[in-house]
Amino acid sequence: MLPPASGGWREGDPAGGRRWTGPAGPLPLESGGTLPGFRLAYETWGRLAPDASNAVLVLHALTGDSHLAGPAGPGHPTPGWWDALVGPGRPLDTRRWFVVAPNVLGGCQGSTGPASPGPDGRPWGPGFPALTPRDQVAAEAHLADTLGVSRWAAVIGGSMGGMRALEWAVGHPERTGALLVLACPAASSAEQIAWTSVQAAAIRADPNWRGGRYHDAGPGGGPHRGLGLARRIAHVTYRSEQELATRFHRREQPREQPAGTADGEVRFAVESYLDHHADKLVRRFDAGSYVALGEAMNAHDVGRGRGGVRAALARAHMPAIVAGVDSDRLYPLHQQEELAAGLPGADRLRIIHSAAGHDGFLTETEQVGALVTELLARG
Repeated sequence: MLPPASGGWREGDPAGGRRWTGPAGPLPLESGGTLPGFRLAYETWGRLAPDASNAVLVLHALTGDSHLAGPAGPGHPTPGWWDALVGPGRPLDTRRWFVVAPNVLGGCQGSTGPASPGPDGRPWGPGFPALTPRDQVAAEAHLADTLGVSRWAAVIGGSMGGMRALEWAVGHPERTGALLVLACPAASSAEQIAWTSVQAAAIRADPNWRGGRYHDAGPGGGPHRGLGLARRIAHVTYRSEQELATRFHRREQPREQPAGTADGEVRFAVESYLDHHADKLVRRFDAGSYVALGEAMNAHDVGRGRGGVRAALARAHMPAIVAGVDSDRLYPLHQQEELAAGLPGADRLRIIHSAAGHDGFLTETEQVGALVTELLARG
């Protein structure tokens, strides 16, 4: 089947476990502009205590969404991305904790983003304003207000979610009871900006991008080739050389002849693996959101306007745990070492041991779960 023009959630699709919230007025942006209105999709697990003291905010990475836990099903194309951590007897024990996971502002799984209707009723497309992690956290603060949560017991995030968790800790320290940051930097580096920019260029080079106005196209009419290429590039940075070598070596993929390849052309198993992940993403994500969220990640710098990174981190006195993945080549350990040294409430850098590269913060749920348990015991 041809992929849809946009794989994002659309009005009329099953809601699944989502709920929505949004303010009555505009959202001021760090750029000086405003977003005239927005809403966030979110999901919850457990029950909020009468004094709202047991709420934990969990923030997803680039292509994640609000579906932190639970099976795939109507409205949710994939299972929960940290399912092993949430539920009775698990690190985020829903008998004690009220767990909240929003879909990030600019995303495409129910929250306002480029695929959402703009002021004229048409999809925002290229007119969607540029966001920073601070803007996204400002939207999440509205969600906290709606839920009646004046202070999170803990804020937890990895990768792009870690960027927002840092912004919560630095920008709203009085509302952040404890902090867990996984596999992210204090500020995006030149190399990380370069990788993201290459992926955005691949999407914009797709003829079906149409300047970002593709959302009304039929199946196969969206920039799925560009988005798929961006996903392939990203996925190589998410995994480690060791893992790819061990899993695939130079093994050829038998009986596979994709369109556009010549008869007898060698087809490697690792190519099939990247194609599989590209095809999955284009069926559940929006290309415009991918670009918008990537540019928000490029804007990440907790020290901007706060006297630099060291001064900014010094604001965050809550109990904190910082962890990195030892095989992560996208967000290397020295970046987490800077965070662990700069956050007053952090004792030392924790290492997640994994051959999976950057994605180890998602796959090594036993190690991550132990960190969550420790944090909640300290908070």
